[in-house]
Amino acid sequence: MPRFGLFFAGVYVLAGLAIGWATVAGGNLSWLIPAIAGFPLVAPFIAVGLYEASRRRAAQEPLTWPAVLGALKGHGDDQILSMGVIVFVAFSFWMIVAHAIFAVFVGESGLGRDPLASLATPAGLAMLGVGSAVGAAMAFAFYAMTVISLPLLVDRRHDFLTAIIASLAVVRRNFAVMLGWAAIIAALLFAAMLPGFLGLLVALPVLGHATWHLYARAVA
Repeated sequence: MPRFGLFFAGVYVLAGLAIGWATVAGGNLSWLIPAIAGFPLVAPFIAVGLYEASRRRAAQEPLTWPAVLGALKGHGDDQILSMGVIVFVAFSFWMIVAHAIFAVFVGESGLGRDPLASLATPAGLAMLGVGSAVGAAMAFAFYAMTVISLPLLVDRRHDFLTAIIASLAVVRRNFAVMLGWAAIIAALLFAAMLPGFLGLLVALPVLGHATWHLYARAVA
Protein backbone atom coordinates (compact mmCIF):
# COMPACT_ATOMS: atom_id res chain seq x y z
CA MET A 1 0.00 0.00 0.00
CA PRO A 2 2.73 2.47 -0.96
CA ARG A 3 0.45 5.41 -1.67
CA PHE A 4 -0.66 5.59 1.95
CA GLY A 5 2.81 4.98 3.33
CA LEU A 6 4.41 7.64 1.16
CA PHE A 7 1.65 10.14 1.94
CA PHE A 8 1.88 9.90 5.73
CA ALA A 9 5.66 9.62 5.68
CA GLY A 10 5.79 12.65 3.36
CA VAL A 11 3.77 14.70 5.84
CA TYR A 12 6.16 13.61 8.59
CA VAL A 13 9.23 14.48 6.51
CA LEU A 14 7.87 17.93 5.63
CA ALA A 15 7.11 18.57 9.29
CA GLY A 16 10.68 17.65 10.23
CA LEU A 17 12.15 19.87 7.54
CA ALA A 18 9.89 22.72 8.64
CA ILE A 19 11.00 22.39 12.27
CA GLY A 20 14.67 22.31 11.23
CA TRP A 21 14.27 25.32 8.95
CA ALA A 22 12.36 27.33 11.56
CA THR A 23 14.99 26.81 14.26
CA VAL A 24 17.94 27.56 11.96
CA ALA A 25 16.32 30.53 10.22
CA GLY A 26 15.28 31.98 13.54
CA GLY A 27 18.81 31.68 14.90
CA ASN A 28 17.59 29.39 17.70
CA LEU A 29 20.27 26.72 17.39
CA SER A 30 19.86 25.84 21.06
CA TRP A 31 16.40 24.49 20.17
CA LEU A 32 17.56 22.49 17.13
CA ILE A 33 19.01 19.45 18.90
CA PRO A 34 16.06 18.93 21.31
CA ALA A 35 13.60 19.52 18.46
CA ILE A 36 15.23 16.86 16.29
CA ALA A 37 15.67 14.50 19.25
CA GLY A 38 12.03 14.89 20.25
CA PHE A 39 10.65 14.74 16.73
CA PRO A 40 10.16 10.92 16.80
CA LEU A 41 7.66 11.40 19.65
CA VAL A 42 5.17 12.59 17.03
CA ALA A 43 5.58 9.48 14.85
CA PRO A 44 2.95 7.29 16.57
CA PHE A 45 0.20 9.82 15.88
CA ILE A 46 1.27 10.23 12.24
CA ALA A 47 1.14 6.42 11.94
CA VAL A 48 -2.58 6.27 12.79
CA GLY A 49 -3.43 6.26 9.08
CA LEU A 50 -1.01 3.38 8.55
CA TYR A 51 -2.69 1.43 11.35
CA GLU A 52 -6.05 1.92 9.67
CA ALA A 53 -4.65 0.82 6.30
CA SER A 54 -3.23 -2.33 7.91
CA ARG A 55 -6.50 -3.01 9.73
CA ARG A 56 -8.51 -2.69 6.52
CA ARG A 57 -6.13 -4.89 4.59
CA ALA A 58 -6.32 -7.62 7.26
CA ALA A 59 -10.13 -7.39 7.37
CA GLN A 60 -10.30 -7.31 3.54
CA GLU A 61 -12.15 -3.99 3.66
CA PRO A 62 -11.81 -1.46 0.81
CA LEU A 63 -8.87 0.91 1.06
CA THR A 64 -10.02 4.43 0.24
CA TRP A 65 -8.61 7.82 1.10
CA PRO A 66 -11.69 9.00 3.04
CA ALA A 67 -11.68 5.83 5.15
CA VAL A 68 -7.95 5.94 5.92
CA LEU A 69 -7.82 9.68 6.60
CA GLY A 70 -10.99 9.37 8.66
CA ALA A 71 -9.13 7.14 11.10
CA LEU A 72 -7.93 10.28 12.87
CA LYS A 73 -11.51 10.84 14.00
CA GLY A 74 -11.56 7.39 15.58
CA HIS A 75 -15.02 5.96 16.09
CA GLY A 76 -16.62 9.37 16.27
CA ASP A 77 -15.66 9.82 19.92
CA ASP A 78 -12.50 11.98 19.59
CA GLN A 79 -10.42 9.50 21.58
CA ILE A 80 -7.61 9.46 19.00
CA LEU A 81 -7.64 13.25 18.86
CA SER A 82 -7.30 13.23 22.65
CA MET A 83 -4.20 11.08 22.22
CA GLY A 84 -2.98 13.66 19.70
CA VAL A 85 -3.22 16.30 22.42
CA ILE A 86 -1.17 14.05 24.70
CA VAL A 87 1.44 13.69 21.93
CA PHE A 88 1.65 17.47 21.55
CA VAL A 89 1.92 17.98 25.32
CA ALA A 90 4.65 15.32 25.56
CA PHE A 91 6.66 16.97 22.78
CA SER A 92 6.25 20.41 24.38
CA PHE A 93 7.26 19.06 27.80
CA TRP A 94 10.37 17.45 26.31
CA MET A 95 11.33 20.77 24.68
CA ILE A 96 11.01 22.56 28.01
CA VAL A 97 13.05 19.93 29.85
CA ALA A 98 15.72 19.83 27.13
CA HIS A 99 16.05 23.61 27.11
CA ALA A 100 16.36 23.60 30.89
CA ILE A 101 19.21 21.05 30.64
CA PHE A 102 20.84 23.25 27.99
CA ALA A 103 20.56 26.28 30.26
CA VAL A 104 22.12 24.43 33.20
CA PHE A 105 25.21 23.27 31.29
CA VAL A 106 25.91 25.83 28.56
CA GLY A 107 23.35 28.57 29.09
CA GLU A 108 25.74 31.39 29.85
CA SER A 109 28.26 30.71 27.10
CA GLY A 110 25.81 29.35 24.52
CA LEU A 111 26.88 27.36 21.48
CA GLY A 112 28.90 30.21 20.02
CA ARG A 113 29.85 30.52 16.38
CA ASP A 114 30.96 26.88 16.16
CA PRO A 115 28.21 24.70 17.65
CA LEU A 116 30.10 21.44 17.05
CA ALA A 117 33.15 22.73 18.91
CA SER A 118 30.94 23.89 21.78
CA LEU A 119 29.34 20.46 22.04
CA ALA A 120 32.82 18.88 22.22
CA THR A 121 33.66 20.81 25.39
CA PRO A 122 33.24 19.15 28.82
CA ALA A 123 30.07 21.17 29.44
CA GLY A 124 28.71 20.28 26.01
CA LEU A 125 29.44 16.59 26.44
CA ALA A 126 27.86 16.61 29.90
CA MET A 127 24.78 18.28 28.44
CA LEU A 128 24.53 15.66 25.71
CA GLY A 129 24.98 12.84 28.21
CA VAL A 130 22.38 14.08 30.68
CA GLY A 131 20.00 15.12 27.90
CA SER A 132 20.29 11.74 26.22
CA ALA A 133 19.60 9.86 29.46
CA VAL A 134 16.61 12.00 30.37
CA GLY A 135 15.33 11.93 26.78
CA ALA A 136 15.63 8.15 26.56
CA ALA A 137 13.66 7.69 29.79
CA MET A 138 10.93 10.07 28.63
CA ALA A 139 10.82 8.52 25.17
CA PHE A 140 10.42 5.00 26.55
CA ALA A 141 7.64 6.11 28.90
CA PHE A 142 5.85 7.75 25.99
CA TYR A 143 6.45 4.69 23.82
CA ALA A 144 4.96 2.44 26.50
CA MET A 145 1.85 4.64 26.57
CA THR A 146 1.28 4.75 22.81
CA VAL A 147 2.71 1.61 21.17
CA ILE A 148 -0.49 -0.39 21.79
CA SER A 149 -2.98 2.32 22.70
CA LEU A 150 -3.13 4.05 19.31
CA PRO A 151 -3.60 0.84 17.25
CA LEU A 152 -6.18 -0.25 19.84
CA LEU A 153 -8.15 2.99 19.45
CA VAL A 154 -8.08 2.55 15.68
CA ASP A 155 -9.28 -1.04 15.95
CA ARG A 156 -11.83 -0.88 18.75
CA ARG A 157 -14.08 1.57 20.57
CA HIS A 158 -12.33 2.39 23.85
CA ASP A 159 -11.56 5.53 25.80
CA PHE A 160 -7.95 6.68 25.61
CA LEU A 161 -7.25 6.03 29.31
CA THR A 162 -8.26 2.38 28.96
CA ALA A 163 -6.09 2.14 25.83
CA ILE A 164 -3.09 3.62 27.64
CA ILE A 165 -3.53 1.19 30.54
CA ALA A 166 -3.70 -1.70 28.07
CA SER A 167 -0.53 -0.49 26.36
CA LEU A 168 1.36 -0.24 29.64
CA ALA A 169 0.16 -3.74 30.58
CA VAL A 170 1.44 -5.22 27.32
CA VAL A 171 4.84 -3.59 27.81
CA ARG A 172 5.01 -4.82 31.41
CA ARG A 173 4.09 -8.42 30.52
CA ASN A 174 6.45 -8.58 27.52
CA PHE A 175 9.17 -6.20 28.68
CA ALA A 176 12.15 -7.74 26.88
CA VAL A 177 10.36 -7.94 23.53
CA MET A 178 8.87 -4.45 23.82
CA LEU A 179 12.20 -2.97 24.90
CA GLY A 180 13.83 -4.59 21.88
CA TRP A 181 11.15 -3.17 19.58
CA ALA A 182 11.64 0.28 21.12
CA ALA A 183 15.37 0.04 20.41
CA ILE A 184 14.72 -0.98 16.80
CA ILE A 185 12.32 1.92 16.31
CA ALA A 186 14.77 4.41 17.83
CA ALA A 187 17.71 3.14 15.75
CA LEU A 188 15.80 3.11 12.47
CA LEU A 189 14.23 6.53 12.99
CA PHE A 190 17.60 8.01 13.92
CA ALA A 191 19.27 6.52 10.85
CA ALA A 192 16.36 7.61 8.66
CA MET A 193 16.63 11.23 9.82
CA LEU A 194 20.32 11.53 8.92
CA PRO A 195 19.84 12.01 5.14
CA GLY A 196 17.76 15.16 5.57
CA PHE A 197 14.78 13.20 7.01
CA LEU A 198 14.29 11.49 3.63
CA GLY A 199 14.93 8.01 5.01
CA LEU A 200 11.66 8.37 6.90
CA LEU A 201 9.82 7.85 3.60
CA VAL A 202 10.77 4.19 3.97
CA ALA A 203 11.26 3.76 7.72
CA LEU A 204 7.97 5.23 8.92
CA PRO A 205 5.64 3.04 6.81
CA VAL A 206 7.64 -0.10 7.62
CA LEU A 207 7.61 0.62 11.36
CA GLY A 208 3.97 1.69 11.30
CA HIS A 209 2.69 -1.46 9.60
CA ALA A 210 4.98 -3.65 11.71
CA THR A 211 3.66 -2.04 14.90
CA TRP A 212 0.12 -2.88 13.81
CA HIS A 213 1.05 -6.56 13.50
CA LEU A 214 2.74 -6.43 16.91
CA TYR A 215 -0.47 -4.97 18.37
CA ALA A 216 -2.61 -7.62 16.64
CA ARG A 217 -0.56 -10.42 18.20
CA ALA A 218 -0.33 -8.78 21.61
CA VAL A 219 -4.08 -8.25 22.13
CA ALA A 220 -5.56 -11.06 20.03
